[in-house]
Amino acid sequence: MELTANTPQQLRHTNMSAILGVMRRSAAVTGTDLIEATGLARATVIAVCDDLIRAGWVHELPAQRPVSGPQKGRPARVFEFAAMAGVVVGLDIGVAKTTALVTNLRGEILAKSTRAFGESGAAARLASIDTAVDAVLADAGVRAQDVLVAAVGIAAPVDRKGRISHSQPFWANLDIGVQENLRDRHGWPVLLANDANLAALAERWMGVHAGAQDLAVMLAGDRIGFGLIESGRLLRGVGGRAGEVGHLELVKGVGTPEGIAVLARDMAQELLESRSAKTLMSTMVAEAGEAVGAEMVFAAAAAGDTAARGILDVIAVRMARIISLVGTLFDPDVVVIGGAVASSAGGLLGPLEAELARLMPNPPRVEVSTLGDAIVTLGAVRLALDHVELNALDLVLGE
Repeated sequence: MELTANTPQQLRHTNMSAILGVMRRSAAVTGTDLIEATGLARATVIAVCDDLIRAGWVHELPAQRPVSGPQKGRPARVFEFAAMAGVVVGLDIGVAKTTALVTNLRGEILAKSTRAFGESGAAARLASIDTAVDAVLADAGVRAQDVLVAAVGIAAPVDRKGRISHSQPFWANLDIGVQENLRDRHGWPVLLANDANLAALAERWMGVHAGAQDLAVMLAGDRIGFGLIESGRLLRGVGGRAGEVGHLELVKGVGTPEGIAVLARDMAQELLESRSAKTLMSTMVAEAGEAVGAEMVFAAAAAGDTAARGILDVIAVRMARIISLVGTLFDPDVVVIGGAVASSAGGLLGPLEAELARLMPNPPRVEVSTLGDAIVTLGAVRLALDHVELNALDLVLGE
């Protein structure tokens, strides 16, 4: 590992960051392990570890003695990253509900809380978000002062300064002052990001293609949006609009930004209203005593209902046109369908891939995410953890 710095203070900061990075990715380590991983001198490694212990980022474990043979010299000191030195909060703020996660500094989930939005209006939505945050902190058994940073995902473009685009009414309506509310209430640093971008971070972190260098994640529940990873970095664009695939009315066979869940629901409802003959979908609706939903369409199609299968075929052709557009412009290795609809979207893959092969010579592979409806919240956690890792030595741990 190459370490460079221009002043003693910078050198100390560089050495501490290097050692902390190794320890964060490892289990218990000895000084020798850290020397081999960083190339630093033993005296430097031990001094830095002592500094990190005093700062609260590292624990020292009982010394390691040889399993057999004569004891020579002092037993090796053993160090461990303090994963509970602090926690992070990840929030997904959707149209109908908000979900909060608390994790330790290794990203291990401590608690999850979801709250539906009841009344409309910014004040009511902020109150629901506060309730979800309070509940998840209580369930995790941590205090507000233990939170080092919170990250929030919303279904709107967010620029590099954390500002939400107001160029569409739908986006503007999501700007309800979440950052300011959390900062004022808890004093936390709060990061705001687009939900599809966070989904891409989550997939690259722990998804079906963890560590992928070129990846597109399509959130396609209510509205279509893409998160794009190119050469291992997230593409945002100057106004945060990269991957928004706007103006779909210009794309033949698409026309609107409506996502898979909305299309399946609306097409099924229209079909049921226009047909007198029973289908498996109509039976499901009667048994459930509620309006047809996307889950019913996918379930009916999987059970062989031809009407439901026909709906999915139409949706697959439509999604293939959108994916071919993104594939042509950004050339990702794989496109992952993510979000709540992903668990059922496997039934789309066959016709979708067939249409993609017809539309372009070398289409990207298409897969479905295994992260379910937690994908945005997990991406928010990843963004928060990245912030902690980048700024660890400037953060003050809770007392």
